[in-house]
Amino acid sequence: MSTVIWVSFGVLFGVVLWKSGIAMLRSMTSMPPAPPPSGEMRKINRRYRCDVCGVELKLLLAPDEDPPPPKHCLEDMVEVAPTFE
Repeated sequence: MSTVIWVSFGVLFGVVLWKSGIAMLRSMTSMPPAPPPSGEMRKINRRYRCDVCGVELKLLLAPDEDPPPPKHCLEDMVEVAPTFE
């Protein structure tokens, strides 16, 4: 009787493993969502620093993915490499 239970458990585990593997492969082949229309704010993560006075700025939303650097002390701010959070 215990052999029947182990075999049925093994078959059930195999089916669950097969279904989850197929679901993971299908999720990798789906297309990414379309970009938002022009003018809507997009999520970005950019950090800038002013070379003159040292003030730092974190930019989280912008109308496009590659915004121009902001100005501070009448100079363009320099982009800072992101840190690990």
